[in-house]
Amino acid sequence: MPAVFPDDGRIWLNDQRMLLLHTSSFGALRQEIIERLGTPQARALFTRTGYLSGARDARLIRERWPQASAASIFAAGTHLHTLEGMTRVEPLYFKFDADCGFYEGEFLWHHSCEADEHLAAYGVGQDPVCWTELGYAMGFVSGLFGRMVVFREIECRGMGHAHCRVVGKTAEQWGDAEADLAYLNAAGSQVASAPPAAATFEPAPAQGLEPIGASAAFNAASLALQRVAPTPATVLISGESGVGKELFARQVHRLSPRRDAPFIALNCAAIPDNLIEAELFGVERGAFTGASHSRPGRFERAQGGTLFLDEITCLSLEGQSKLLRALQEREIERVGGTQAIRVDVRLVAACNVNLQKAVAGGAFREDLFYRLNVYPIALPPLRERRDDIPLLINAFLQRLCRDYGRTPSGLTLRALKTLLRYGFPGNIRELQNLIERGLIATEDGQPIDLVHLFRNERLPEQGYGVDRYGSLESAAPAPEASEPLLDTLAQRDPGFSIEGLEARLIQEALVQCAGNLSAASRAVGLSRAQFAYRLKKHSAKDPAPAAGCEPSSNKG
Repeated sequence: MPAVFPDDGRIWLNDQRMLLLHTSSFGALRQEIIERLGTPQARALFTRTGYLSGARDARLIRERWPQASAASIFAAGTHLHTLEGMTRVEPLYFKFDADCGFYEGEFLWHHSCEADEHLAAYGVGQDPVCWTELGYAMGFVSGLFGRMVVFREIECRGMGHAHCRVVGKTAEQWGDAEADLAYLNAAGSQVASAPPAAATFEPAPAQGLEPIGASAAFNAASLALQRVAPTPATVLISGESGVGKELFARQVHRLSPRRDAPFIALNCAAIPDNLIEAELFGVERGAFTGASHSRPGRFERAQGGTLFLDEITCLSLEGQSKLLRALQEREIERVGGTQAIRVDVRLVAACNVNLQKAVAGGAFREDLFYRLNVYPIALPPLRERRDDIPLLINAFLQRLCRDYGRTPSGLTLRALKTLLRYGFPGNIRELQNLIERGLIATEDGQPIDLVHLFRNERLPEQGYGVDRYGSLESAAPAPEASEPLLDTLAQRDPGFSIEGLEARLIQEALVQCAGNLSAASRAVGLSRAQFAYRLKKHSAKDPAPAAGCEPSSNKG
């Protein structure tokens, strides 16, 4: 895999930009983070950083060598880990069976940069210190294997051993991997340090999970949540349907001083306009036909706690006006009542549309928008946090196997590859449903394959599987027979040449990708360095670029 050192200040490993950093600078950064955050939080941060790097390299390997043998695919991670300078990896052994969901490997890490810097700063300690390397190994292997593989440092130079020795197994094989996985979860790492809630006033969410993720997009949302949760500020959570807005709202409540008070949720889209006022503010006896007794509304039930209003854009303008008054005055009146009731409620609202556009279109009150938009948090769709998919699959499988009394199973490599490239219009909810469907459709303990995931829907772009020889094979159907390409090209352009065809493809890809070299190189199946070389070659022969395309590449 070539590393390219151009003269424009950017270093490329295929189409991934890399960075050279003095180990002493890395050590100084690491020490400051440890001293500012404490060891548990620092470990979680560096573990997630390594996980993302490993997951990104796994994606690179899948795309660049789809026909390589399965053993070579997994071994490539050790070479990349060494090439990128953190440590030299010596495999002692590793074996796996994708069909049975078995993985086991043991490795020595020589000259670990992280161990060197930790020893220099703190000396020999009692715990392993190669957190980034552990995260990298978990991200790379889990991203290829189809289930969560957890690595543990059995020996570490930071503990006085001669080498760093690590062992990797699936989370199921370890049997007690919850603590390891907690370091990968940006949201969960903070929950562990929060005092436990004394009571639960609402049923747990249907997913039965806390927000899970390690990707950069997820981390940004989680850190925003952790910053606002201890305050009384109103929170506005936005994101597509199925991204986990209620889970985030519950997390805001759990991390707040109100954690011992009720969390009350209301889906505004599920309540008719003529009943929304009664649902929010309550009803006095005799207020209307059928009101045989008084009952409190959601505001009163959430007293001292958190009120979560989902799909807030579904409120009518009249309902928005009454909600605004309740928020401003901190008091409500029941339907049919005459007495004001003081309420102390923290509001968390959610929407799946752009509220600013709704305001501009007259569908949402501008004054209410500014009242809600105190601290906005935007949740990314699943297609923008694909590195979290193995973590989510593992969490869903663990819970569903427990609920269904099934033996934990994973996914075939072909199924995982397809999910990693799938668009997920239904986001996390759709992924959970697919995993549940797959578990139901398979025999107990057997891996979930594509046929179990996508039953009546059109199959998405196919991935790869392992053939009987241990090689990765494409699951895509063979193309239909067609006229030979040479005849087709000759008919359309009798004077065509390979050079001319390549130049045209290069220019068209660059125009289509708006000058972005990395995107254009992926479009034609080249590495970024290979694409840049061909672009420079053809530009030298024909200095006039195609219309709308600049040959220089600052956008890459």
